[in-house]
Amino acid sequence: MTDALPAQYVTGTSRAAIEQALVAAGKDLDGLEAADLALLEDYHTGGRLVTGQLVDLVELTPDSEILDAGTGIGGTARYLAARFGCAVTAVDLSKEYCDTARWLNGLVGLDDRIVVRRADVTALPFDDSSFDVVFSQHVQMNVAAKDRLYQEARRVLRPGGQLAVWDIAAGDGRELDYPLPWADVPEHTHLSTPAALRTAIESAGFTVDHWTELTEQVGAMMRAMQSLPPSPLGLHAFVPNFRERVKNLTEGLSDGRLRAIQAVATAR
Repeated sequence: MTDALPAQYVTGTSRAAIEQALVAAGKDLDGLEAADLALLEDYHTGGRLVTGQLVDLVELTPDSEILDAGTGIGGTARYLAARFGCAVTAVDLSKEYCDTARWLNGLVGLDDRIVVRRADVTALPFDDSSFDVVFSQHVQMNVAAKDRLYQEARRVLRPGGQLAVWDIAAGDGRELDYPLPWADVPEHTHLSTPAALRTAIESAGFTVDHWTELTEQVGAMMRAMQSLPPSPLGLHAFVPNFRERVKNLTEGLSDGRLRAIQAVATAR
C-alpha cells in the first residue's frame, strides 16, 4: 500500500522527530497531556482551531462511535476522545503514521479509547452501519476515486449518521506551486471543484446540511501563522519542507487557485 503514498507520509523519522520536538519544547514525556500535542498533530489547514470549529457543528456525546478516516498521526482522534470521552477508530494508509499515532495515544493516556488501524479510506475494513460520525479532513486531495471515498463513508455510517468534512478544493484552474502539504508533484494531487465535491458527497447517499467556503478566513489565518516566531512544536517537526509547503498553500488560497470547504452531511 505504501507505493501509493507521497514520500512525506513515509519518511521513517516521524516518531523520532516528534519526540525531539517535544523535548526541545520542554515537555515531560512521562507527564504529557493531550493538549500538549495541539500545535503539532493536526495535519490540515488551520490546525486545531478549524478542527474545533468542525467538531462544534456535529452532534457528539460520550456514547458516539466515531471514525477518523485519514487520521494522520491521530490529532483529531485524540481531540475527540479527550473532549467527549467517546470511542474513536482511526485509520490511515501510512503505517508510519499509524505507529506514531498509537505511540502518542499511549503517551497521553488515550489508548484505551482509540483504536488505530492501517486501512484505505476507499475500502474500509468495517461492517455496514458501524459508526455514528465519520470525520474526513484533508484526505480527498490524495484520492482520485472520490465516489468510492464517500460511498465507503456512507456504508459504514448508520442511517442519520453524520459526515464531517474539512477540505481543500480546486479554485480557478490555474497551475499550483509545489510542494504542497499533501503532494510534492501534480501527480499526487486530485482536487475537485467545490461543486464537484459536493455532488460526489450527495451522490454517495448524503444530504448536505452545512456547506460553507472559508477560503478568505483560513488564508488570513495561514498568513498570520507564518508571521509567528519559530517554535519547536509544529508540523514542521516531522513533515519535510513544511514551511515551503505552507507558503505555496497560503498563496494558492490567497490568489484564488485553491478553495477551503467546511461541510457536514447526514446519511440518508
